[in-house]
Amino acid sequence: MPIDASEVEQYAYELPPELIAQAPPPERAAGRLMHVAPAGRPHDLYIPDLLDLLDSRDLVIVNDTRVVPARLHGRKATGGRVEMLLERLTGERTARVQLRASRTPCVGAALEFEGGVAATVTGRDGVFFELEFDGPVDDILRRHGHMPLPPYIERADDRTDRERYQTVFARAPGAVAAPTAGLHFDRRQLDRIIAKGVGLETVTLHVGAGTFAPLRAEQLDSGRLHAERVEVPARVAEAVTRTRARGGRVVAIGTTTVRALESAALESARSAGAPLAKYSGETTLFIRPGFRFRVVDALLTNFHLPGSSLLMLVCAFAGTRPILAAYEHAVLRRYRFFSYGDAMFCHRRSDRAG
Repeated sequence: MPIDASEVEQYAYELPPELIAQAPPPERAAGRLMHVAPAGRPHDLYIPDLLDLLDSRDLVIVNDTRVVPARLHGRKATGGRVEMLLERLTGERTARVQLRASRTPCVGAALEFEGGVAATVTGRDGVFFELEFDGPVDDILRRHGHMPLPPYIERADDRTDRERYQTVFARAPGAVAAPTAGLHFDRRQLDRIIAKGVGLETVTLHVGAGTFAPLRAEQLDSGRLHAERVEVPARVAEAVTRTRARGGRVVAIGTTTVRALESAALESARSAGAPLAKYSGETTLFIRPGFRFRVVDALLTNFHLPGSSLLMLVCAFAGTRPILAAYEHAVLRRYRFFSYGDAMFCHRRSDRAG
């Protein structure tokens, strides 16, 4: 379903810079929550009020990916500074990365990172570079890496980010960006949801650095985004089936959870003719208006960058007009935006109206 690049402009909005959250709130569940009802005006709530929006028949699904300290600082052999952001590991000593430098390193260039770590540029594919290190990349990142805060957070990472840019249910290392809707949950909040009788399950989608990159023309033309690794266990598919049978809703915590579930559902429909089955693989799914959702009924999500694929996903889910109106309301009411910001709860639209 190709779209003209100019169509991305309809997902732009004006955001005062001071509304971009530069640090997490004092407590995980201290943020604000906007409820975008299926019809009517947005309601201003707080994160603990999410419990009142859930029914005991519902199933909440979170992304249990764990953020790795994926950023390294260093220099080229010529002396110029370079910053590396991991996209994914490709081997014990090799990785696919983004590099930021005053002059782009060429293939064969030698790099030196913190701790005397040496690496060589072995290839390039668009905005990504292939690096070979002088030791195991996992170990290098664990000893010398920095938490990969997004580019709109205009400060260096600190010790606090090691905990707060990580969900309390993070389990599987592999992400280079947090599934930020999950950052609003502390153990007490999870316990309250479970005590209400709501089901709780986990999927894994390792968020890649491409999530912050501007949409490119080839992505708009092909309908594909950067590839990310997905794991949807069989128990999740079974839980979704039970939830449907009892009249409950599937509530996704974050756009990454939506992408994991809907990718699995598409693959299930292609390969087995089933609504949802176990899936392990990669996804390049680009969810935008016109997409038919098969699994998710309600969504908790943060506020996203103008013109981004994540904002397009939310508009596809709940309708472009109501979501953009909700963003206007969020700016007016001084909500905090992006990774460490506030959240909204919205419902899947019941028709094809924008």
